[in-house]
Amino acid sequence: MQEIIKTPATICQKRCRFGDMWSNLPLDLLANIFSYFPPESLARAKSACRNWHAAAEAAATLAVRRRHPPWFVALPAGVSSCYAYNPIGDNWHLLSLDCNIKPISTICGLILSKLTATTSLQLSVCNPFTGQFRNLPPLKMARTNPAVGTVAGGSSSSSFQIYVAGGMSDAATSGGAAYQPTVETYDSVSDRWTVVGAMPAAFAVRLTVWTPRESVHSNGTLYWMTSARAYSVVGFEIPTGRWKELRVPMAERLDFAALVPRNGRLAAVGGVCGGGDASVWELGEGDAWCLVETVPCELGKRLLGEKRNWASVKCAAIDGAVCLYRDLGSGIIIWREIFGEGKKWDWIEGCCSIKGIQIRNIPINGFFIRPNLARSAF
Repeated sequence: MQEIIKTPATICQKRCRFGDMWSNLPLDLLANIFSYFPPESLARAKSACRNWHAAAEAAATLAVRRRHPPWFVALPAGVSSCYAYNPIGDNWHLLSLDCNIKPISTICGLILSKLTATTSLQLSVCNPFTGQFRNLPPLKMARTNPAVGTVAGGSSSSSFQIYVAGGMSDAATSGGAAYQPTVETYDSVSDRWTVVGAMPAAFAVRLTVWTPRESVHSNGTLYWMTSARAYSVVGFEIPTGRWKELRVPMAERLDFAALVPRNGRLAAVGGVCGGGDASVWELGEGDAWCLVETVPCELGKRLLGEKRNWASVKCAAIDGAVCLYRDLGSGIIIWREIFGEGKKWDWIEGCCSIKGIQIRNIPINGFFIRPNLARSAF
């Protein structure tokens, strides 16, 4: 057999042929390949050349990118930056934000926030991975401290609606501040707010005084957890405009409680006073709660430490994952439902350092978000 001698010239020719192969791939095929990349690799591909940049932009908008697990994003109060945990690389990143915001929730890969510079509610959206930021139009009625809920989907996979209920009216225009018993909604496609109807005064007061942070949309109803003990759930049926109230399991005994989505259904997470168990319940037929999972005792002890008190614990959730956390450095309990593997409880170390630089432990608000590197149309 004749020996093939690999000279620098032949190596260069092979590299050129390999490079030509990638350069000559159709854009849609290259985008489909890139859609399997994790966000960090996709970001590097975007910076390689003009053709790869266009393919990576297209890949970032493909629904297939939902294969990748969501990242946990931690936002400290009063700081123009956030920390993001990458579950694939098992590492933390520091992301810069161009403004000081108070986060409310995530929607379609964006963080929905209120501006801290105004008393009345002024909402904005930003993409922490691309740095895009935009103020939404002012509400039809000026409100302070209303409940805010989100609904994803509509005319496209990236469209969404925002519902604002209750709050205090603007004293300057009404002659004296009063509870605002109306609901208005924002549509991302029309970029407009619309007043959709009235609400019972009792619910307007409750959602204003004990304003919840998170909302969950399930089967056409928006749900909020009121923040006062004993905890209760307020629901707004979007198609009919009707309001209802639900009790929370073990409401009088819970140190903390939060609403989470679970496979399209409404679920609740709560921790029992005195360091008791933390559990997950799901709302079933007839608005009856059913216990579906309990936090493993060893993980609960690890999160709470010597305090053995769930009052300082917060919750973040997305369909398929729920996490419990306290602050940036204390660690995170995460519960995931993995296709083919069932339910899995795990522990994530908190963010104590990034690239060798120590990070001080600070209070945070945490959210799950699926990284989207596409330039949004908003």
